[in-house]
Amino acid sequence: MASSSNPEIARVFFPSYPMFQLYKDGRAERLRQIVTVPPSDDPKTGVRSKDALVPPLSSARIFLPKTSDPTAKLPLLIYIHGGAFCIESPFSPTYHNYLTSLVAKANVIAVSVQYRKAPEHNLPAAYDDAWDAINWIASHIERNGPEPWLNENADFDKVFLAGDSAGANIAHNMIMKSAGDDQIRLKFSGLLLMNPFFMNDEPDELISFIFPSSKGPNDPRLNPACIASKELAAGLVCKRILICVAEKDFLRERGVSYYETVKKSGWNGVIEMVEIEGEVHVFYLFKPDCEKAAELMDRVSSFLNL
Repeated sequence: MASSSNPEIARVFFPSYPMFQLYKDGRAERLRQIVTVPPSDDPKTGVRSKDALVPPLSSARIFLPKTSDPTAKLPLLIYIHGGAFCIESPFSPTYHNYLTSLVAKANVIAVSVQYRKAPEHNLPAAYDDAWDAINWIASHIERNGPEPWLNENADFDKVFLAGDSAGANIAHNMIMKSAGDDQIRLKFSGLLLMNPFFMNDEPDELISFIFPSSKGPNDPRLNPACIASKELAAGLVCKRILICVAEKDFLRERGVSYYETVKKSGWNGVIEMVEIEGEVHVFYLFKPDCEKAAELMDRVSSFLNL
């Protein structure tokens, strides 16, 4: 029998990669330390970064590449990080370094979006925060928003939404939501989904816990395959989509299914899928210097500059 000083653990999400654990008294405890790095001027690439508050509940890290023309208008990348809706941050070394490298390679200005995490803040909080960020970014279209870098350097005719894993799910949902909102003024050129998380027809224990109000596999936010083709085609208000999957990724089939679903929907755009052989989920974040990560970076950079 567990004592009050040693309460009994009911569940760990997940034993193979523990993020948090639940106690039988209902409490949740995080098992991964939050590590962050400050914004900086990167001496290697010349990329500058700064943090900004995104009302009402979130924030973002903005990345600006080195340029000879300080008034140049650059493609705008809105990036939403992954982490099973539970972990990671734009301010972690992993995502700070990845966005720095991507911004330098593609010569884009990027806004890396922070959002509230489960289990403290269950879904749809992450969707709500990402939507607030998109509206905050849109407030700069007239060049009089609160963030000077966006006022001065963002090309609002070339806006891309991107994300990896759970962040790719959020990015897809932001495109769909913008289609039904007449007030949003951002026009999206492309959608980039890196090793995306979507549900299939099977139950998902984590989603059941962190998104109790959802319909599970029948929720269109989680499983685009359950959206009517006409609705899906109308909701993807962008010109191009690039889906990146990895051969040994446990989510590979989810990305392939998304690609096939969009292809069959009658969507009037260009969708492409690239598969990296022999690699696992978001390998490019953890092995950024490997040859295949460099090849994928080239492909993503090209997509952002078409």
